[in-house]
Amino acid sequence: MAKDLVLSSDIQRVKQRFGIVGNSPALNAAIERAVRVAPIDLSVLVYGESGTGKESFPKIIHQSGSRKHKKYIAVNCGAIPEGTIDSELFGHEKGSFTGAISDRKGYFEEANGGTIFLDEVAELPLTTQARLLRVLESGEYLKVGSSKVQTTDVRIVAATNVDLLKAVSQGKFREDLYYRLSTVIIRVPNLHDRGDDIDLLALKFLSDFAEKFMTEPIRFGADALQLMHAYRWPGNVRQLKNAVEQLALFNAGQTITRVDLGNILPLGKGDAGCPVKAEDAHTYEADRERLWHILISLKREVEELRAQLNVETGIRTEGQPELSPVRSIIRMPETPFDPFDNSADFGSYTDMSRSGSSGRDEILRALRHNNGNKRKTAQDLALSERTLYRRIKEFGITDEEIDS
Repeated sequence: MAKDLVLSSDIQRVKQRFGIVGNSPALNAAIERAVRVAPIDLSVLVYGESGTGKESFPKIIHQSGSRKHKKYIAVNCGAIPEGTIDSELFGHEKGSFTGAISDRKGYFEEANGGTIFLDEVAELPLTTQARLLRVLESGEYLKVGSSKVQTTDVRIVAATNVDLLKAVSQGKFREDLYYRLSTVIIRVPNLHDRGDDIDLLALKFLSDFAEKFMTEPIRFGADALQLMHAYRWPGNVRQLKNAVEQLALFNAGQTITRVDLGNILPLGKGDAGCPVKAEDAHTYEADRERLWHILISLKREVEELRAQLNVETGIRTEGQPELSPVRSIIRMPETPFDPFDNSADFGSYTDMSRSGSSGRDEILRALRHNNGNKRKTAQDLALSERTLYRRIKEFGITDEEIDS
């Protein structure tokens, strides 16, 4: 019991020192883990979404451990180009690459005896990961362009918002490096999982803004607070701070409503972050029922269209009487149209394609009118040349007949 009280007081001191606001169990558990591991020189991996405040935990570990009087260096691995990351971390020799006009110390040399915080560690190239693994295993490294082995004594705290085990399975992160970095894992909770901490943080940001810019403070109405707790805050604490400061600027002295807050949040019906009203709530069963009715309606429309098409073309369906008046108006070809037959042509299914002597006579008259020019004849008869040639062959029309 006494041990728990001591640890609780340690957590409160850490919060005051590093400006951490909140009392949620998940947040307290993360801070407690950082305080416990601080005196023990182990590598630590901090997990958390962007904007949760992961950068506070390496500072807690450094300042609460035996290296607190040594240098602390924070490195954003995602902000350094792949071509220069090795030089930034391990240094380089003069002339080792274009632009290397002098020797340069890397962060591991600068932070010797202290702590290095590697933020966005998942962004490290695989070649750099191999170099980092060697540092973790033996404290040895090589400067870029040098063959001389150097040593360093640093504590490494890494952070990421990426599932590193998934990255390992995808070949994007070394498995051996993952297990070296994750000796101790600290998980920083998302803002939407911290309950009443949202209220405390909002009040803190309001107070800071009003004091800094000497503006009249704002207040949050009950409906606005309800929305703040329902919203998922994908940007976490950083997004809440931006939202509060925006409201404090443009609504000074006013009471913030749900509408005011909703106007500056990326809300949209159906979005993951948008709370759905009770009247808009639905179940998967209701969705399936609506989809079923849509499919039935579509089926009925297709059947009606098919019946209408059958009537217009004279094709009988089961139980439907033959419509001879329609068939007497539209004569169908003896060979059905095949869409995959390159020799077929829509022109063969016009009125000029009907069989019998009348069709032969019309083609013959047109040929004679155009002096046997088949291209002009095809144009006059609204046929393709290919269809015209086929009809001439079918009807046995000879050049002698055309010239006679």
